[in-house]
Amino acid sequence: MDVDQQINVIPAEMIGERFDRIEKKIDKLSDAMISLARTEEKIMSMEVERSNVIERLNRHSEKIDSINDKVNDNTRVISNITKVTWIVSGSLIAGFLKMMGFM
Repeated sequence: MDVDQQINVIPAEMIGERFDRIEKKIDKLSDAMISLARTEEKIMSMEVERSNVIERLNRHSEKIDSINDKVNDNTRVISNITKVTWIVSGSLIAGFLKMMGFM
């Protein structure tokens, strides 16, 4: 037998230990993959929830704009009513004073 063709025999215990280490690493990788999958599911759920929140905010914004328009209209009406009230009150007071002879 030539020296070049020498076969190295690895003891069965070392092979078993090596397989155990490889198996542990594979278990760690599978745990990491499961964790990544769970994280991805959470992210997808959060994205759906974020979309719902944005949709609700848009609806609220539209309602606020509508209410703002109504408030502006009511402000104009109340302003006109106030002016008319002061004119009528002033006229009544002036008429009363004229009747009493103060003018």
